[in-house]
Amino acid sequence: MEPTPEQSPHHAYPDHWEADVVLRDGGTARIRPITTDDAERLVSFYEQVSDESKYYRFFAPYPRLSDRDVHRFTHHDYVDRVGLAVTIGGEFIGTVRYDRINDQGRPASAPADEAEVAFLVQDAHQGRGVASALLEHIAAVARERGIRRFAAEVLPANNKMIKVFRDGGYTQRRSFEDGSVHLTLDLEPTEKSLAVQRGREQRAEARSVQRLLAPGSVAVIGTGRTPGGVGRTVLRNLLASGYTGRTYAVNRAFDEDLATLDGVPAHRSLGEIDEQVDLAVIAVPAHRVPEAVADCGEHGVQGLVVLSAGYAERGAEGRELQRELVRQARSYGMRIIGPNAFGIINTAESVRLNASLAPESPARGRIGLFTQSGAIGIALLSGLHRRGAGLSSFISAGNRADVSGNDFLQYSFEDPDTDVALLYLESLGNPRKFNRLARRTAAVKPVVVVKGARHSGSTPPGHAVPVSRIPDATVSALMRQAGVIRVDTVTEMVDAGLLLAGQPLPAGPRVAILGNSESLGLLTYDACLAEGLRPRPPIDLTTAASPQDFRDALAEALADGTCDAVIVTAIPWVGENGEAETGDGQVLAAALHKAVAGGSAKPVAVVHVEIGGLAEALAAASSTAAPRPRTVTPAADRPRAATSLSTGPARSTAPATPTAPEAGPAPEARTTPPVRPGPGSPTDPKASPAPEAATGPGRIPAYPAAERAVRALAEAVKYAQWRRQAAVPGKIPEFLDDTIDEPGAAALIEAQLATAPDPRGRPLTHDEARELLGRYGIDVRPTLPAPDPEAAVAAATRLGYPVALKTTAPHLRHRADLGGVRLDIADEEALRRAYGELTDLLGKPAELLPVVQAMAPRGVDTVVRASIDAAAGAVLSFGLAGAPSELLGDTAHRLVPATDRDAAELIRSIRAAPVLFGWRGSAPVDTAALEELLLRLSRLVDDHPEVVSVALEPVVVAPHGLTVLGASVRLAPPPARSDLGPRRLPNY
Repeated sequence: MEPTPEQSPHHAYPDHWEADVVLRDGGTARIRPITTDDAERLVSFYEQVSDESKYYRFFAPYPRLSDRDVHRFTHHDYVDRVGLAVTIGGEFIGTVRYDRINDQGRPASAPADEAEVAFLVQDAHQGRGVASALLEHIAAVARERGIRRFAAEVLPANNKMIKVFRDGGYTQRRSFEDGSVHLTLDLEPTEKSLAVQRGREQRAEARSVQRLLAPGSVAVIGTGRTPGGVGRTVLRNLLASGYTGRTYAVNRAFDEDLATLDGVPAHRSLGEIDEQVDLAVIAVPAHRVPEAVADCGEHGVQGLVVLSAGYAERGAEGRELQRELVRQARSYGMRIIGPNAFGIINTAESVRLNASLAPESPARGRIGLFTQSGAIGIALLSGLHRRGAGLSSFISAGNRADVSGNDFLQYSFEDPDTDVALLYLESLGNPRKFNRLARRTAAVKPVVVVKGARHSGSTPPGHAVPVSRIPDATVSALMRQAGVIRVDTVTEMVDAGLLLAGQPLPAGPRVAILGNSESLGLLTYDACLAEGLRPRPPIDLTTAASPQDFRDALAEALADGTCDAVIVTAIPWVGENGEAETGDGQVLAAALHKAVAGGSAKPVAVVHVEIGGLAEALAAASSTAAPRPRTVTPAADRPRAATSLSTGPARSTAPATPTAPEAGPAPEARTTPPVRPGPGSPTDPKASPAPEAATGPGRIPAYPAAERAVRALAEAVKYAQWRRQAAVPGKIPEFLDDTIDEPGAAALIEAQLATAPDPRGRPLTHDEARELLGRYGIDVRPTLPAPDPEAAVAAATRLGYPVALKTTAPHLRHRADLGGVRLDIADEEALRRAYGELTDLLGKPAELLPVVQAMAPRGVDTVVRASIDAAAGAVLSFGLAGAPSELLGDTAHRLVPATDRDAAELIRSIRAAPVLFGWRGSAPVDTAALEELLLRLSRLVDDHPEVVSVALEPVVVAPHGLTVLGASVRLAPPPARSDLGPRRLPNY
């Protein structure tokens, strides 16, 4: 909406206040400022409001608005008088207005910081969360305009409005005056208001996805008149899946006398359908999509699946078409999956929806799957089907112009039919939000992610999203911090998903290995060591082992308290004629299932080589696949195709080393309690079985290679450890508050930015950086310039010997290997000699910019950094100093703000961490001091987003204490924090 000439030229129309929001019932609406063009809309809106609601708004009967009222409510200066409207289909369904007032309650201008606020919502839309959304947005607008408090007068009988204010989470005061309730709200966000906002966001976005996946009726728009084609294929798949709702075929080219198609009602438009249509699947050419969307919006469709291609994947013109598609759909309150989507599936018995191009609906299971690629979606569906796994839901979002992986996480978090969420992502539109949602979801169920387009340096075609500049290794580390199981391939995703969906989480890294192949057992043992697990010596049951032997050995391992998981290895039996018998898979599966049923609940995985029917039989008795009746002949009643040699005692084939080393490079950072049992949780002998486990104690995943099984188990071990730690959140030590001068730092930052007209900010000088860091208790050892030998001697005299002489030229900074550093200079003579050697070797002093610094105690050189990425947020990084760490990428990362646990894990998660803990007999360094430094730096960048980058290099960590020898700081105006504002859908 553009401003009219009547509006003040000094306060242009604030288009950044426009926002699409998801309401409580999952529908969308648009919030925007009210303009002078809205007079007719306002009058029409008011006419549809009940007399009771009008009375609550004006405290008296007020049947209609006068011309003066209309003028007042549509003319705003967007500073002291602001009005916002919620619209659907271009029409108002709710409004809010504030007027700035002074202490006497009269109209005022700044610096008055209080405003009177009033709401009005159409009765037909009350209960949808309209007023709550308006309160979030009008509060954000008011804060932007310098208003700190809202005052509101509410009639005592207006309970709904009182509840909106009470439940907002803001600090408020209430009094009863002159027959009305007087409310005052402090608009500064609080932990409670932010939690309320995010809770509403979660429920609304989850509901919006649930409406798409469980519609009461579906119309396929673009159904072909002849077999074949996208629309007809989707209709066929809908019918074949046994969809429980009503289905319609729609095509404007249908003959007028065509009543049915494939047994369902056929219509030329949605307007011909007498009943409500909840979901429309659009399969028409891109140029006809706007007409179809308008038809859907005008007839109350709740959501769209757009299979049509020809959008952002085609370039700039297609990207604009895609944006217009989203704007059009949201204007009617609809959400979109797509465009260029593959479709959606919901296997719930009450729904049975296959609105996709997948010819066969997967079995019902406990895995939720989201993919941004149709091709990858096909591969994953096929892979899961071959492995006998079922799905709870499937979304292939295509260009994911609207519904995204974040929405899927919101849905998966509370979906009782989903135990594991699998996501294939090629872009992250809002990394901050993704990490927040993933952390919350991973606390109750596993989240497994494959990230495509990791190294291309660009956004995949069709994905119009902000590009993050942080390296993929950093993205992976931040996902791990959030509890996400990050894997590299879709095969690894399926492997991990099968284990996590069908088995409990392991209580630790100790693994028992048993089987009838010595070689396969050793391969499994080696794979466990490579993945950081602690395998026990493999148990060789010999090739003569029967299924009963497997059952007994597995039951014994499950009852053994010294192991946390079991891997069973199996090869075909050898028959009496010397040929391999591959048909005993069902018998072995039955034996293994009986052992699991009688033993303690520990995860079990099977590695097999060409045993026919084993994987299928293990999957049949599954909690992740639909029950499949199957008759299995008991081993005792079935002829055994094995050698006549008797089975000797099991023997160990472990290497000479009795036990494997502890996983990880260093001691554990913290001791944490065990994870509470549950579906996909670490086990408890008393735990009740997971839902749908009536057909068996749980699916036993089978793998064709030891490495794949072990890798999946290792991911489960790491995830279980994260869950145990997440159960007791880390803290930010209170002692930091006593040694941090936050106001002083803020004043320094404000003063420095005032001298930097460049919006990109400016780097601080060494002294400026020292002063700022000092406000947060980070002491940087001073350096003195040495432009000539005399200045160097004077500096050393001032600092005291021994000293270091080093260059600070950008091409030589932190490059001791190039000879730009001289250490332990004990006296003036040695200093003059070192100065001469330095300049003779590397160049003139003006080029080298030498400095003198007092020597620090010996220790381990490390690097600590913090930076702000516009998309991901503030990131804290740590590694050892030097070329080897840089070349190997041995740097760890955590999101800011970091807790004491984050800091402890950060320094222990690099591969070179043993150097800090006494490697090869060296003295352990003061890691407690290092953790404190990390916490102080985290607090600095969290408190002051203007600090966009900090590098402390080197930080020498000694056995007692540490020394920061160099620091660089850059300040800039902070990037916008979309995650702290009112909830809104992204517009890419």
